[in-house]
Amino acid sequence: MNPYIETLNRNKATKAFIELENYASVHQVPIIQYESLMMLQMLIRTKRVKTILEIGTAIAYSALQMATLSEEITIDTLERDEKMVALATKNIQQFGKQTQIHLHFVDALEIELDELQPQYDLIFIDAAKAQYQKFFERFVPLLAPGGIVVTDNILFHGCVEQSLSDGLNLSKNVQHLAKKIDQYNHFLNTLPEMETYYFDIGDGLAITMRK
Repeated sequence: MNPYIETLNRNKATKAFIELENYASVHQVPIIQYESLMMLQMLIRTKRVKTILEIGTAIAYSALQMATLSEEITIDTLERDEKMVALATKNIQQFGKQTQIHLHFVDALEIELDELQPQYDLIFIDAAKAQYQKFFERFVPLLAPGGIVVTDNILFHGCVEQSLSDGLNLSKNVQHLAKKIDQYNHFLNTLPEMETYYFDIGDGLAITMRK
């Protein structure tokens, strides 16, 4: 992000969120990059999103950022890592967002759909990269008419592009993940009832909506 633009945006950051960002940096917990967060928040406001399904909670940074936009927003967020669930629960309580954010300690591919709301205005995918397509196919039936799906990390720190050229400096695991993300990105373009827009911001965002 342009340093000047980042300074303007960062002026809005609160001490509590900066502390979460610092924790994530020190403990190497992946959270949404600030540029992508700005886009996500703008979409939520523009589309007047009220119900959100988040795949991948981590320390609840993005869920809290979304919930803070409006007290009318409710979020179901799914996380399978026990340590992350404990940290996220603590952070949600500290922010006083227990009534807005409902944390499910579960593998997103195993949760019973009747445990969730019947429809969501926004589905945010930010979990295991190799499972992106499975997440999309499993949860897109819950997308409300006019709803949007936002997928983060579609560039995977530049590894997707590198894997398509030489990939010589990538480990086999990273090459595998990059290939899966590339397949997912192209999969989104094959859906006749959907339109996807790709953005080179943060670590890459895909925004998918019904035609």
